[in-house]
Amino acid sequence: MYKKRSQGWIKHLDFMLLDLACLYAAFILAYAVRRGTFSFWAEDVYRSFAIVLFLSDMAVMIIFNSFKNVLKRGYYRELSMTIKHTCLLEAVVIIYLFTIQESVAYSRFIIYLMGILYLFFGYTARLMWKKRLTKIMRSKSAGRRSLLIVTMERMAKEVAENISIHNYEQFQLAGLAVMDADLRGKTIAGIEVVAGADDVVECICRGWIDEVLLYMPQDLVCPKDLMEKFLQMGIVVHTVLFQALDNNGQKQFVERISNYTVLTNSINCATPTQLFLKRSMDIVGGLLGSIVTCILILALAPFIYILSPGPVFFKQERVGKNGKHFQMYKFRSMYPDADALKAELMEKNRVRDGFMFKMENDPRIIGCKILPDGTVKKGFGNFIRDFSLDEFPQFFNVLKGDMSLVGTRPPTVDEWEKYELHHRARLAIRPGITGLWQVNGRSGITDFEDVVKLDTQYIAGWSMGLDCKILLKTIKVVLGKRGAM
Repeated sequence: MYKKRSQGWIKHLDFMLLDLACLYAAFILAYAVRRGTFSFWAEDVYRSFAIVLFLSDMAVMIIFNSFKNVLKRGYYRELSMTIKHTCLLEAVVIIYLFTIQESVAYSRFIIYLMGILYLFFGYTARLMWKKRLTKIMRSKSAGRRSLLIVTMERMAKEVAENISIHNYEQFQLAGLAVMDADLRGKTIAGIEVVAGADDVVECICRGWIDEVLLYMPQDLVCPKDLMEKFLQMGIVVHTVLFQALDNNGQKQFVERISNYTVLTNSINCATPTQLFLKRSMDIVGGLLGSIVTCILILALAPFIYILSPGPVFFKQERVGKNGKHFQMYKFRSMYPDADALKAELMEKNRVRDGFMFKMENDPRIIGCKILPDGTVKKGFGNFIRDFSLDEFPQFFNVLKGDMSLVGTRPPTVDEWEKYELHHRARLAIRPGITGLWQVNGRSGITDFEDVVKLDTQYIAGWSMGLDCKILLKTIKVVLGKRGAM
């Protein structure tokens, strides 16, 4: 899956805003002490100074990455970093004033008192905000990423306590896998043991697991075969550094998890900026698509209901990123009993092994009929499927965050249950409305391994540019269908 690489100045915008607020509070208070009024804007030089302060503070925060690992810093380390940041800011401001040769117009008392107050306000505010964030993190049982801890019995309590107390990454702790004892069902330091050596792979394959922390004794040989299976499934693997694994083409970097230094392996990694841009594109595209969907409801709903009485929307449980289930929406293009008939038609499935279902002239489609002479009469359901109109309600899923504009297609639950380990990698990211295999001969692909190959290729080579190319190619493919008709 994508491993999110940290960038303090983007990841901690809340701390940046808090820091700016403390800075201006210190400046205004220092001005009031010296001038006897809070109305600093009444003087031209101090109005300009307020802008200089903003730009200088932003520059120091970004260039020196002042909030990197801010949640992991203790009292002394935080004080040290706050002093460093304050001194850098004061130095930048003083250098600026001497450079423009207007330093005599400013009160040195205000500048130095502002620095002292800023240090006090900033340090206090950082500690209070970190304390609040810690409470919020602990009050939410589900974090953004789920983590399974794989360890040995004698180390289980230590690692469980450490991860629970120092859960800076806001993981949802999915459980413990104890490799040398059958402790399933028991609880260690508040974390349930959910697997052992014989079923840990099955646990990950069938559950919602984003990342694995592998913490094994130094005197044991690193279980490379187990790690390779995790990576094959698209799981991000964190290994205590003294148990490094050859990267085998995976992305690999060193980081911190709780109190441990780990070597992280993943299919690909993305910076917060890249993820922010992708999600922003999803939101904009989701809003536009949702507006079009509302218009299509007025046009399509009457025909769907008249030709096949029943709900206008088709709702189905699908499997999303790393096994998380969600409800996917479509305009109904099939008869209401389509799911019940699927089992009877499996022998006509064009995709081997049942990992997906494709069938020529599917009789479940509204209006589709095979005439006595063998010719096919397409119906209204074929029309909305040919032009991908049935897919538009998925823009609601994009807005909800279940799906992305571009990704991999989410399987049904019964298809997911048949997956082998390497198939699971295709859902190491958020599923999408369109994707690489959809624009590369979707209707002609009958081997599911080809689908997995294209999806894995997309994940490993992902970029915003690739997403844009796929979106443009999707439009071209859909318009090409229209021209062919």
